[in-house]
Amino acid sequence: MRIVELIIDENDEASGIEAISLVETPAIESNFIALNKQEVLLKEIDSEKKILMGAALIPDKSIYRRNEKTDDEYYIYFSKETVRKASELFFKRSNHKNATYEHQKPIDNMTIVESWIVEDSKKDKTSLYGMNVPVGTWMVSMKVDDKEIYEKAKAGEIKGFSIEGYFADKYDLQKDDKNQEIIKQLKDLLK
Repeated sequence: MRIVELIIDENDEASGIEAISLVETPAIESNFIALNKQEVLLKEIDSEKKILMGAALIPDKSIYRRNEKTDDEYYIYFSKETVRKASELFFKRSNHKNATYEHQKPIDNMTIVESWIVEDSKKDKTSLYGMNVPVGTWMVSMKVDDKEIYEKAKAGEIKGFSIEGYFADKYDLQKDDKNQEIIKQLKDLLK
């Protein structure tokens, strides 16, 4: 089965993450934790704050995909560099309030209030919450002011985050670059 590295196309303004979806089955297979008074180890967080913390994107994680139209099956992954770029662009474009439920229904009253890239898995905040994620993982904490969504998360109906965005296939993008270079060379020869 083919493996595709997805990257951010710096020439395409649409490339990157537009929203974070709250889902029952996250493709990255990493559930978030609902932070409440009993689970906080560093400081007390008021249970009224309703904060969910989890991985938004894990580098080098093979994620199975199937194109339903063509029945094409493959795996995708994101490098550490792409994860970092995606997280930075997400905030540069002010997408921190863009959230959906199961990639379908936009949800209001959701805000990413904290974001970081794991630099050391043993000393990172994630280890305090019993989360074992690799270095380079993009972690987020989301404030949930939608009571119904928060109750679904507490009940286990929502288990994690899933990104929504546009990425380029690294191989296809490199192929396009090579084709453009060949066309340029041919044009130069014909002059």
